[in-house]
Amino acid sequence: MRIIAGRWRGSRLPVIAAEGLRPTGDRIRETLFNWLLGKLPGSRCLDLFAGSGALGFEALSRGASHCDLVELEATVVAQLRANQAQLDAAATVHCCSAASFIAHAEQREPIVPYQLVFLDPPFAGAFLPAVAEQLEQSGLLAEQSWIYAELAAEQAFVAPDSWSLHRQRSSGGVSYRLYWRIADTATIA
Repeated sequence: MRIIAGRWRGSRLPVIAAEGLRPTGDRIRETLFNWLLGKLPGSRCLDLFAGSGALGFEALSRGASHCDLVELEATVVAQLRANQAQLDAAATVHCCSAASFIAHAEQREPIVPYQLVFLDPPFAGAFLPAVAEQLEQSGLLAEQSWIYAELAAEQAFVAPDSWSLHRQRSSGGVSYRLYWRIADTATIA
């Protein structure tokens, strides 16, 4: 995997072969980060299905302040940690499921919300709708935040009501979308 732009531009990071692991391609990443231009500096990011870490490390390379990378597979976590150390990246790698990370993060006080979240689960699972709803209910999202979702082109996905579709494209068998979340100010105390 190659970092496309930013301070680690051109850096190549090893990716291990694991079932269901498909790093987001260069062209899709380039489009996504063009959409996010000017929104990354200083942001806190969450990569809930980190896999290769392509999205999280790219965000950090382009100015994000911190990224939590969540991955369930232990061998993939070991590679993520090695890549994090190689880059000396401001990242924390968590070995757990996305649902478990959200549930445990909700219990920490104070909750420091994320301005940018990457949701790129394995296409074979139907994780996206449940995790998106759990994330929306968790308090982990900043009042105004960006959520990127990547899914199989034929896969249906209805985002939570507070997520507004900002941009969408397809490439091959992949559909990728960027949502803008604005919390309902009437419910904010």
